[in-house]
Amino acid sequence: MNLKTKSFTPLIQQVIYERATEKPFSNEYDLLDQPGTYLCRQCGIALFRAETKFPSGCGWPSFDQPIPGTVLEKPDPDGMRTEIVCARCNGHLGHVFKGEGLTPLNTRHCVNSVSLDFVNDLTVEDTEEAIVAAGCFWGVEHYFKKMPGVLKTEVGYTGGYSIDPTYEDVCGHDTGHFEAIRVIYDSQKTNFDAICRYFFEIHDPTQANGQGPDLGPQYLSAVFYYDEEQKATTESLIKILTEKGFQVSTKILPMSVFWPAEHYHQNYYQKTRHEPYCHRYTKRF
Repeated sequence: MNLKTKSFTPLIQQVIYERATEKPFSNEYDLLDQPGTYLCRQCGIALFRAETKFPSGCGWPSFDQPIPGTVLEKPDPDGMRTEIVCARCNGHLGHVFKGEGLTPLNTRHCVNSVSLDFVNDLTVEDTEEAIVAAGCFWGVEHYFKKMPGVLKTEVGYTGGYSIDPTYEDVCGHDTGHFEAIRVIYDSQKTNFDAICRYFFEIHDPTQANGQGPDLGPQYLSAVFYYDEEQKATTESLIKILTEKGFQVSTKILPMSVFWPAEHYHQNYYQKTRHEPYCHRYTKRF
């Protein structure tokens, strides 16, 4: 398990650590109605199945029960409500209300969307996360969506110094950010070593000025590590490739804030039904 705190935006930090509340009716999962599982945004454990979600009208995702043993109840500092937190990492989720008569279980777990990740999987129990950059994030996402064990992808910007950058900002080459992708995977079906090997096989890690025809600092190859284990795994794989004769240009960088890209960039090739123009799979291991 790696805690994902180093990649959190200020809003996620405020909610999970400082018990803040995001705005009602404008958060990501309030109206979502799809089969799947809601994960803890901080540690990746499965917290709620979508079948327990119901429309409460309160403006936040509501569930009448969590997966057993995953959510703890605590007296809220205001002395009036009951806080709910992830039982494994203690990250703040929201509050629980009882006696409202909204469901047969008579319970409403009111959860902040930014405390969660939703995946289209009905049985997942635990997950891990990786963040990498390999050129235009459209193509990188296209390939990671094909990888067995990958549950969710999200494209965005990281590695730089600009706060809440836009696509235009990053293309202007003055933010220091890479086009990157956040990959959430089922830890019972794959691992970081497999994710990283696949990363090195879906782009050209020897190209030092971009990827394919896309040139510029935002298109460079990089692995952003959460912990020393991820760093060591990446270094080991680069050593293997170097011994095979590849002059790897991939940077190994500590994790920094991951800023999600604009909505129209997410699942771009799936939406447009196009194919990547600068990525292809090449077996290297």
